[in-house]
Amino acid sequence: MDTLVWLLIGLPLAGAAVLLLAGRRSDRWGHLLGCATSVAAFACGMVLFVELLGRDATDRVLHQNLFSWVPVAGLQVDFGLQLDALSICFVLLITGVGSLIHVYSIGYMKEDTGRRRFFGYLNLFLSAMLLLVLADNYLGLYFGWEGVGLASYLLIGFWSHKASAAAAAKKAFLVNRVGDVGLAIAIMVMFASIGSLSYAGVFGAAPGTSPGTLTAIGLLLLLAACGKSAQVPLQSWLGDAMEGPTPVSALIHAATMVTAGVYLIVRSGPIFNLAPSAQLAVVIVGAITLLFGAIIGCAKDDIKKALAASTMSQIGYMVLAAGLGPAGYAVAIMHLLTHGFFKAGLFLGAGSVMHAMNDEVDMRRYGGLRKFLPITFATFGLGYLAIIGVPPFAGFYSKDAIIETAFGAGGVKGWILGGTALVGAGITAFYMTRVMLMTFFGERRWADGERAAGRHPHESPPVMTWPMIILAVGSVAGGGLLAIGGTLQHWLEPVVGSHEAAHAIPVWALTTITLAVIAAGIAIAYARYAARPVQSTATSWVSGPTVAARNDLYGDAINEALFMRPGHALSRSLVDVDRRGIDGSVEALVRLIGRSSTRIRQLQNGFARSYALSVFVGATLVVAALALVRMW
Repeated sequence: MDTLVWLLIGLPLAGAAVLLLAGRRSDRWGHLLGCATSVAAFACGMVLFVELLGRDATDRVLHQNLFSWVPVAGLQVDFGLQLDALSICFVLLITGVGSLIHVYSIGYMKEDTGRRRFFGYLNLFLSAMLLLVLADNYLGLYFGWEGVGLASYLLIGFWSHKASAAAAAKKAFLVNRVGDVGLAIAIMVMFASIGSLSYAGVFGAAPGTSPGTLTAIGLLLLLAACGKSAQVPLQSWLGDAMEGPTPVSALIHAATMVTAGVYLIVRSGPIFNLAPSAQLAVVIVGAITLLFGAIIGCAKDDIKKALAASTMSQIGYMVLAAGLGPAGYAVAIMHLLTHGFFKAGLFLGAGSVMHAMNDEVDMRRYGGLRKFLPITFATFGLGYLAIIGVPPFAGFYSKDAIIETAFGAGGVKGWILGGTALVGAGITAFYMTRVMLMTFFGERRWADGERAAGRHPHESPPVMTWPMIILAVGSVAGGGLLAIGGTLQHWLEPVVGSHEAAHAIPVWALTTITLAVIAAGIAIAYARYAARPVQSTATSWVSGPTVAARNDLYGDAINEALFMRPGHALSRSLVDVDRRGIDGSVEALVRLIGRSSTRIRQLQNGFARSYALSVFVGATLVVAALALVRMW
């Protein structure tokens, strides 16, 4: 059965190769091939999942060595794949949600002349992400990590004829390279200090490695995770990435790329468990980012950018939980899985709204769409209830578990982290209620313009609505299925270990408090966006905090002040050193030689008498020198 593991990567990779190399001849059926390879990979994943289910908990690992990859003296790395309890969760999420997004894209990209190429990029993205989670060593993970970066660049910039899309793709690529440098250096440190890059070798040697080395590795891995998962301080690329087609937003920001950082931290748990300082840094980054993204989401009028800010915040919850060690690894993965359902559904719902509104993304020009888009409204609404944590929807189980785990960290730390997570839940309820009210309720702020243009909002075709319906079902039932009896925790125990959860506050009391905070967020949003009319255009004045949130809390400005301008200044100074120092010294030598040769050339005048005189003078000087020597 382990020989099937490579097919998980091979099927979408083969689809990408055919679609990107076959050319225009595959335009008519390319999208079908792209969907078929993704669905086939999901079917293969289900077969392997059933195989793992039939094994004892300690034996739920399938390992496959494909070939010797780096056979160099002290560095021996095989191209190996490992399917275990953790990686199969990601395999099913990536291929399952990915397949639904593929199907949705058939309708969404129907009129696009580059649809075949788009599906090729989607297949390439899936294969790279699957390699990332299936590799049995850090070098293989890095190979998939870079493949995901390349594919995301191609997908975000798919409509590169738009300057904004091209700029967004470059920004995402460059910001992620900063994190990738961290991963590359971490791998070098592992090899230098441990002598192995395999998970088994690194984790086995971790207890005997110095705490300083483990802390350095942990911080470098955190830097990598910040880049891929859009965590502070490398979060600035996420909102701009909305320039890509909406299915790209659903694929990258829900089920795949942004979860790679969480996977890296959880997979590297044995390192972080022995490096408490690095673990604390993970917790701090997660706590800051969950509030950072939530605040930004409160002020965004672009529906996709509001959801992107939400993604940043929800990944922050996962990172916070992962930073709490064995107590938080399983709940981080549970929220990751439930988030894959409801956030993918929300993004696809946003795409359906855009499809109905002639690609309009400004929620100030929506309103009253629930009557015209009943399926979209219902599925989006279920995703909304899931993300804000209303029972019994999926987010209630996973987000509440993170809040409980945060409070259970103990002491002042627990109260600070738990309070942060609780405040984040209230803000989430506010901005997601704002999205619902501005989009589906209230007056029709689109009416005059759309009627004048002869257009009316309309529901999306079945090829788009069915994936939304399936994801809505996952948004409703996914959390309960994973939480009942600690199902997911027990499943992940062989990989992440077991830990008895601590409860600083009784569960029933904390649940009541959390629901009260959520209700307060909903009520404030209702008072602001339902009880009062929504302006169809930007107001002439806005408060300072709103301006800051609309400008992503000045993340770009901070990066520009701290890194770009000093970088430019350093570059200019190095150029000056090169021009005036290195080039100047070379040019000075050239001038010296030129002037000297000019002076010496004047001695070569072509007159025999001058040459004879020179010989006579030289001979006289030689004779005189010899005479002086004999005298001494």
